[in-house]
Amino acid sequence: MTEYALYKGDELLKIGTVDELAEYKGVKRETILFYTSPTYTKRTTEKNGLRAVKLD
Repeated sequence: MTEYALYKGDELLKIGTVDELAEYKGVKRETILFYTSPTYTKRTTEKNGLRAVKLD
């Protein structure tokens, strides 16, 4: 299973699967995947936006 780390700025919020992170934030799984996209990165600042990073 692929895991992701969810960050807000430099703060690690949670590590888990897309479904676990979606449940944690109360959003759809597609939203968590959107947090990994270059488009989302361009639309938000690192300080105010959430970031999901795929873990190897």
